Amino acid sequence: MKIEDVVSICKALGDENRIRIVQMLIDGEMCACDLLEKLKITQPTLSHHMKILTQIQLVNVRKDGRWMHYSINCDAWKNFRDFIESVSCK
Repeated sequence: MKIEDVVSICKALGDENRIRIVQMLIDGEMCACDLLEKLKITQPTLSHHMKILTQIQLVNVRKDGRWMHYSINCDAWKNFRDFIESVSCK
């Protein structure tokens, strides 16, 4: 994993709402409508957070009709986890 990718992920995860979104998506794919209801935020705010998470590829997006459905990108999370696990104290 490139350093630039790690930096982008760390910056994205520095926001409380994005951490909450990731926690919700751990259980499986969710519609934007359900995320909006649970987070109690506006649609533009959710779109902003999801744009960040999808741009760094931590979250996948699928359009179904007028709604977007989001899920965890397991490969990206595994790569990030592997990087974090490679950090050790000597």
